[in-house]
Amino acid sequence: MIDLIVAVLRTGTPMIYVAMAGVLAQRAGVWNLGLEGLMITGACASVVVTEQTGSVALGLAGAIAFSVLLSALLWLVIEKLKANPIIAGLGLTGLGLGGTDFGIQAVYGSEGAVTAPAGIPTLGPGFGPFGVLDLLVIAMPVMVFAVWFLCRRTRFGLRLTASGEHPFAARSVGADPARMRLIALLLGGVLAGLGGADLSLGGLDIFSTGMTAGRGFMAFSAVIFGAGHPVGAAFAALFFALVEFLGIKAQLVFGENAPRDFVLMLPYIATVLGIWISARLRGGALLSATEMRDG
Repeated sequence: MIDLIVAVLRTGTPMIYVAMAGVLAQRAGVWNLGLEGLMITGACASVVVTEQTGSVALGLAGAIAFSVLLSALLWLVIEKLKANPIIAGLGLTGLGLGGTDFGIQAVYGSEGAVTAPAGIPTLGPGFGPFGVLDLLVIAMPVMVFAVWFLCRRTRFGLRLTASGEHPFAARSVGADPARMRLIALLLGGVLAGLGGADLSLGGLDIFSTGMTAGRGFMAFSAVIFGAGHPVGAAFAALFFALVEFLGIKAQLVFGENAPRDFVLMLPYIATVLGIWISARLRGGALLSATEMRDG
């Protein structure tokens, strides 16, 4: 049982950080389909900077910096160039996936995996089976609570929600929806960068092209499954991580009797089912990004 908890926490934490970024964007009226691009950018930047400098702290800072930069670019395209947020988000994902591939080739001259000399510090053997958990995993519940508190218990959170749902009402109380969206996307860039860094430096200490494997989209799905609530999104991400763990466990237990391709499909099947269940429970009342932005 403990091994299950540890495995789910390690697998789910990167998605939870990215899902929190999606929650902030959703509150501001943006369905951020660029989460996959932000996540892989953070994963790549953290390993490359750590490998080049030998400092994990600088690696984390690099992950945050690049993700925040891309988030600012997304805001610029949406707000100033008036692009469709969905298309802009998908474009950001393509930029992240292609840009990291190009960056690895430019720096190292090949598409091979890059190994960092160190990873995010863990609790250590003194904590038994939980000793393999890194500091970002330990900080994850605090981060979820912080996002919940920010969104639900602060004046900023109320203005952020108003900017996403009722922009005209937000303007009437002195809140600039465009500025609120910028803040939400930049904060989300920080969280998505940390999520990517935890994926690559939280035990593997390695980056390879396409290593996110759709986890950013799973995080986006967790936002929908969790009805835009930070805690709900976090539990949805843990559910997807649990499905992934059970699939791997089934392959180890049943061997060739559990088709590898089917096992790899399980997290994505769970994602689709999760969105479908969420839509059914909420009466299919999911708003499009354009509807939310227009109030």
